[in-house]
Amino acid sequence: MIGFIVAGLAIGALARLIKPGKQNLSLLVTLLLGLAGSVIGGVIANLLGTGDIFELNVVGFIVAVVAAVLLVGVAEGLSGRRNSVR
Repeated sequence: MIGFIVAGLAIGALARLIKPGKQNLSLLVTLLLGLAGSVIGGVIANLLGTGDIFELNVVGFIVAVVAAVLLVGVAEGLSGRRNSVR
């Protein structure tokens, strides 16, 4: 469980580094987006037959980072839209 949290935080941080621009997201949101990306990456890697969902593998890691980058973009868009409504 601790490894899953650490991997989620690392993937979320890597996704924020890859995504251009400054994201106005907290550490908790980064962790949650990284965890969501990890789950998505694990499920897709499992469907491709490269390993178990909780197994660290290259395909799962790459898909997890890409998914997390997309999730960071969505979260950034939602937080930006919320701030512009005020």
